[in-house]
Amino acid sequence: MDLEERVAAQMPRVRTDLAELVAIPSVADPRQFPAEECARAAQWVVDAFRELGFADIGLHPTADGSQAVVGSRPGPDPSAPTVLLYAHYDVQPPLDESAWRTPPFELTELDGRWFGRGAADCKGNIVMHLAALRALGDDVPLNLRLVVEGSEEQGTGGLEDFVTTHPDLLRADAILVCDTGNAAVGVPAVTVSLRGMVNVVVHVDALPTELHSGMFGGPTPDALAALVAMLASLRDAAGNTTVRGLDSTQTWHGAPYDPDAFRSDAQLADTEQLLGSGTVSDMLWTRPALTVLGIDCPPVIGSSASIVPRASARLNLRIPPGTRPEQALEALTEHLTDAAPWGVAVRVETEALGLPFLARTDGPAYEAMRGAMQDAFGRDMVLLGQGGSIPLCNVFGETYPDAEILLIGVEEPAALIHAPNESVDPAEIEHLATAEALFLLRYGGRA
Repeated sequence: MDLEERVAAQMPRVRTDLAELVAIPSVADPRQFPAEECARAAQWVVDAFRELGFADIGLHPTADGSQAVVGSRPGPDPSAPTVLLYAHYDVQPPLDESAWRTPPFELTELDGRWFGRGAADCKGNIVMHLAALRALGDDVPLNLRLVVEGSEEQGTGGLEDFVTTHPDLLRADAILVCDTGNAAVGVPAVTVSLRGMVNVVVHVDALPTELHSGMFGGPTPDALAALVAMLASLRDAAGNTTVRGLDSTQTWHGAPYDPDAFRSDAQLADTEQLLGSGTVSDMLWTRPALTVLGIDCPPVIGSSASIVPRASARLNLRIPPGTRPEQALEALTEHLTDAAPWGVAVRVETEALGLPFLARTDGPAYEAMRGAMQDAFGRDMVLLGQGGSIPLCNVFGETYPDAEILLIGVEEPAALIHAPNESVDPAEIEHLATAEALFLLRYGGRA
């Protein structure tokens, strides 16, 4: 039986494994779900990988209170390369359960896909690792390390801190960060570019208190109107982000994102326009993008005929590789301050900064992955960007500067990660498990 057939033979167990994991509501927020659920998921991961030779595997506390599963499996040659396998066992909350077609914490097959919270992000990648290693058995010509974290979705940085304080536990020549995905089902990809982020809250103060709009409206500054004018200045008529000091002209040179596919993935109405003066790929992966996340002001119901004295907005600025978050924060703060009309007072409060990431793609691990993806999927691997941020990649890059970092995974646009009705295509798990197994053989010199 060849490797592809051995992976295929694993798929019934893959489904059983994923069903067991999805049934554990491991949301890393004790305000919503008991902390014991994350503990159960972590122990499940420990037990599963211990069966595969990770004899020293165990739970390690991190700075944010979560538990990271860490283990290693030495290969036959200590001098062989070391590969670190990454995933996370925590999941997003289910959100509106009435919007789900199936129970969120019960793996359910529907229209050929497996539905359930975490089925793709990221428990599907855990079972993908297991399927690849079970198919290989003892035939792994490398040294393996594993880390499966428990607070990725909360963004509280537990593993990032753990990497810097325990660098030798996770040191590797190649790191497979399995928390991204393919361009579409059956289209193999490695994500090589991630945007960074700047999150701020801008506060506008115009008056010490509300004033009657009939008696004072007209000559009196209005905090909400001032805030609206400031926010409007952050984009032009075409939808380009126009924060002064940031480059909005860069272009993407990897695989393009087809506009029609993007429309379908984003569920845009036919009457809605795509924004910006660049391609979809340019706008998503190489240019800054400003999103207004929320506004604090009087709600419509309960509002009075008064001038609003103060208002706030929470903003998310995504920045491409080549832009430092500190530079972007300074530019955004200066832009908002300069755009404030009528002498209103402006204060910009920093919430979070995240570095963008750009991978090196010319090393032996990338070469091995190209061949493995070609053999597993029957087509060439493409290089993608991703509009989101994964701060851990920068921590890996800074802590292990010689390591090659490859971002792959079972997600793809139809998976609807973070939304109701998350699902995974089982063929993606099967093909990526085959690709991972082939990669380990190729990278270990068994091409």
